[in-house]
Amino acid sequence: MALPKTMIFSTPLEQLSVPGHMPVSRPVDLNGCPWHDVKSMLRDVGLRPTRQRMSLGWLLFAKGDRHITAEMLYEEASKAKVPVSLATVYNTLHQFTEVGLLRQVAVDGSKTYFDTNASDHHHFFVEGENELVDIPGADVIVDKMPTAPEGYEIARIDVVVRLRKTGR
Repeated sequence: MALPKTMIFSTPLEQLSVPGHMPVSRPVDLNGCPWHDVKSMLRDVGLRPTRQRMSLGWLLFAKGDRHITAEMLYEEASKAKVPVSLATVYNTLHQFTEVGLLRQVAVDGSKTYFDTNASDHHHFFVEGENELVDIPGADVIVDKMPTAPEGYEIARIDVVVRLRKTGR
């Protein structure tokens, strides 16, 4: 498995065992999680740590909190020589979302981001740059909550504040 070139590493080296590959040593990422943490994370939520889930999970979580589309992750996987289809990327992202490892943020009908920070928070969407930026949870206050219809409860409120550059 090829490592992304832009990652910051610390010492010491850790043993990496990728199914179907010879064990290799790799540095531990300062901002993310080692390979064995991805395996534990998947097992803790009841997902079998398959090679594809492990590889995609490592690509997702080894860079810290971020917002990514399926297409962006597919491109990263291709560059890292991880053999997955775009359909597998979509399926994996949805599986990770269902078990609470990711949050799905729909910006409009055609653009969905997956957030590795699954805590309660809101987002700025920078129009024209197609970028999501976290808003700390305490910075947005929803003053009056609607009453949920009978037999339902409010699961989550997502606030997406759209930004555009000013003429200055």
